[in-house]
Amino acid sequence: CEEKIMVRKTKEEAQETRLAILDAAERVFHENGVSRTSLDEIAKAAGVTRGAVYWHFTNKAALFDALMLRLLEPLEARLTELRSGEGNPINALRELTLYVFNRMVSDPSYYRILEISLNKCEYVGEMATIRAKHVECGKRFLAICQEHFRIAKERGYVHASVDPECAAIGM
Repeated sequence: CEEKIMVRKTKEEAQETRLAILDAAERVFHENGVSRTSLDEIAKAAGVTRGAVYWHFTNKAALFDALMLRLLEPLEARLTELRSGEGNPINALRELTLYVFNRMVSDPSYYRILEISLNKCEYVGEMATIRAKHVECGKRFLAICQEHFRIAKERGYVHASVDPECAAIGM
């Protein structure tokens, strides 16, 4: 029984270390940019060894990807909830937009990660694969929005002249 408690505690400690590394990466990436930040700097900011960083993340790209999941996972969850039932599908898109704006205003971490991804990361080299992943997420979002606009157009909630693809891109 004691052995199980030790394993659980070790897993909890490992999770705490992982979160500390992610928190430090967020701060240092935001301050210096991704390309100008070393894993050594992140380890120091997190109060862990460089080996601990590598234990949790194979490289900087994997660490950045895990950081981006903090931003994308809740958004992806919201996207999967967006199913156009009866009524006006624009309402679901409005809710999603308000959710994102609310998170940007009320959650400094969410805003920082968004700012890092948009303004403080060069998606070249090892980061190019991460970019491809994020582009796919964006394409899924665009497709869902386009479908909602298409259904809204069919149901008469938007003008017949509205192009669902243009509306989705505009959104």
